[in-house]
Amino acid sequence: MEALFNFIGGIFGYVLWSAFYLTKNYGLAIVLFTIVVKVLLFPFSVKQQKAMASNARFQQKQREIMEKYRNDRVRANEEVQKLMAKENVSPTAGCLPMLAPMLVMFGVYYSVINPMTNTLHIAADKVSLALTKLGTIPAVGTSVGGRYGEINIVKYFSSLQDYLISDNKPIFNTSDASSINDFSSGFNFCGLDLLSTPSQSSWESMMWLIPVLCFLTSVISMLIMQLINGQKLQGCMILMIFMMPLFTAWIAYSVPGAVGFYWIASNVLGFAQSLILNKFYSPSIMEAKAEAQRVVLRRQQEAEYAFIDNPEFDEMMSHSDNAASSGEKKKNNTSKKSKSKKAVKNNDKSSYLGRKR
Repeated sequence: MEALFNFIGGIFGYVLWSAFYLTKNYGLAIVLFTIVVKVLLFPFSVKQQKAMASNARFQQKQREIMEKYRNDRVRANEEVQKLMAKENVSPTAGCLPMLAPMLVMFGVYYSVINPMTNTLHIAADKVSLALTKLGTIPAVGTSVGGRYGEINIVKYFSSLQDYLISDNKPIFNTSDASSINDFSSGFNFCGLDLLSTPSQSSWESMMWLIPVLCFLTSVISMLIMQLINGQKLQGCMILMIFMMPLFTAWIAYSVPGAVGFYWIASNVLGFAQSLILNKFYSPSIMEAKAEAQRVVLRRQQEAEYAFIDNPEFDEMMSHSDNAASSGEKKKNNTSKKSKSKKAVKNNDKSSYLGRKR
């Protein structure tokens, strides 16, 4: 698994190095990198937003079904299954969009903790040989070794380069040394050393700001989005809003500052992206679009509906028309006879009166 994450970290390392080459500052490079990642993952974010809107619409209808069949759980479950098929809702929808950012996070982590192999792309055997050699030097090996050995080489390269490039058997060539020197000079961002770990830094270093900002940006963005979506904060939801950011802050406190700084940039840019997505893909907008699509589809189906020629139906309609025509003729004849009788009666009366005079 570590080999996979190092592979992903190596890919992201090219982007980080390109951004660093443009800005000459690792903090700005992380911001540019985060923007690139957000752009690349935007289709996944749109898909996730649509899945969330569809799920909200489905849950509302599901509650109506459960209320209607609250005394018949079997029938309620059957109706829910039919609704899932009709709405094309899948329980696993949105899992991939959530998985992609996690892979990015691990890739960033491994590109940060292994900057020489994954970002500068120096041969791994050279780095391994350098760590082994420095580990044999008294008072150096204990401070350079460990999980963050590559970070320590980059961080203290100005003091260690005599052992690595000026020896009889140099490990790094001139090009490698130049890249490492340029890289090590660009980790100061707003007074914070992004290669340092907050848990191992003094209070005066202000590195504690990174986990604090990780927590605050995560909580604030989640609260605002809940309010925008009109969701009520209660019970477990409130607990999750604070528990997950606390867990993230604890990790940011335990890893190099560059990782926590990436989380801060990702939270801020992610919040801006969520506002944009909510403007175009909110549950109410998605419901209106779905209803419009249903109306259009129904009209298309009605327009494409072919009239079925049925001889028996035609014959029945012909008989009905003939009967109606015959009835109309009889009615007209009756009316004419009635008028004729009235006319005769009137003539008789007129003649009678005439004779009387």
